[in-house]
Amino acid sequence: MIDMNEQVYLEQLFPKMVEWRRYLHMNPEVSFQEEKTSAFVEARLREMGYEVTTGMGGHGVMAVLKGGQPGKTIVLRADMDALPIQDEKSCEYKSTVTGVMHACGHDGHTSILLAAASYFRQNQETVRGEIRFMFQPAEEACPGGALGMIEAGALNGADVIYGLHLWTPLKLGTAASTPGPVMAAADEFFIDIIGRGGHGGMPHVTADAVVAGSALVMQLQTIVSRSVDPLQPAVVTVGTIEGGSAQNVIADRCRITGTVRTFDEDTRKLIRTRLESITRMTAEAYGTETAIEYLSGYPAVVNDENEAERFFRTAPRIFGENQVHLSPKIMPAEDFAYYLREIPGCFMFVGAGNAEKDAVYPHHHPRFDFDEDAMLHGLKLMIEMVRSYQDEFAQG
Repeated sequence: MIDMNEQVYLEQLFPKMVEWRRYLHMNPEVSFQEEKTSAFVEARLREMGYEVTTGMGGHGVMAVLKGGQPGKTIVLRADMDALPIQDEKSCEYKSTVTGVMHACGHDGHTSILLAAASYFRQNQETVRGEIRFMFQPAEEACPGGALGMIEAGALNGADVIYGLHLWTPLKLGTAASTPGPVMAAADEFFIDIIGRGGHGGMPHVTADAVVAGSALVMQLQTIVSRSVDPLQPAVVTVGTIEGGSAQNVIADRCRITGTVRTFDEDTRKLIRTRLESITRMTAEAYGTETAIEYLSGYPAVVNDENEAERFFRTAPRIFGENQVHLSPKIMPAEDFAYYLREIPGCFMFVGAGNAEKDAVYPHHHPRFDFDEDAMLHGLKLMIEMVRSYQDEFAQG
């Protein structure tokens, strides 16, 4: 449990966290382009006295703390990238980069992890084992940055990993997680229907790609309702349909794009098989041809059962017994999933919504913001999760 002296230190550290976060918010960089962000993180870590590894998986950064006592290896992860969205907030730390903003909270995640690195550096002699502070690029864009970090050796010899997300749908002062699947796998599809165009008044000599595409949109809606086990959550969404050039011209092409969200790998494979089959058969029925591009994105985030239990033992010390909740499964995706396929771990949500501070807009919204007080809660949660794991190993 964080004692009074540590509490004072963390509260003194908090203004620095806000300063870091606001710098990052004003200077965002999109996925795979986090050069200045990486340099900023590196500089702060070196100021703390760390040796730093850079260029991991692109612009990834990692610092390692070897404790004063023997123990296992814990990895703490933060994502660093922003989104290609124009910042529409009115505040002193509004993005200065046109068309780019931190609309998901990664600036806060980076600041939390920098603060955790500072805290554990100050308490190095009491640390059991090794703590790795991993700053990951490119969470927002497939194929993501996690695979690159893994390939660069970020998890080599590690025993457990923890990550968190500041989450505005949860009120400030609350937290949530769950054992097993918590965030969905996310796949994308791009379908081109090729027909034979012609005069709008002579449809009998054409193969109408728009009619075929319209029929396909409706057929795709039957995958979840008629092919997927009703007890397995799944979404098939058609996001765009484009075709045609004039009101009196029958289109020779139609393009359909969309996304698939699932939690179960068998369901994920089933939906892909059915989507490809239905697309081919529908196109044939309307005398058209088709080309399908199906991109498998991040897998589902699946928390380790034991580490999720640790969260539910640990989080109430920070948030209170009635403020820690079992998270429902949610359909957004996260490449933290790749880490959890390699080693045990837990992904946690820290409440960051507060109507009084206008922190009410959804993630990826042009006016997104979060209550910065949530960063202190996230820092304390990270510290307590590490301590819990270290204490268990020492007792075992």
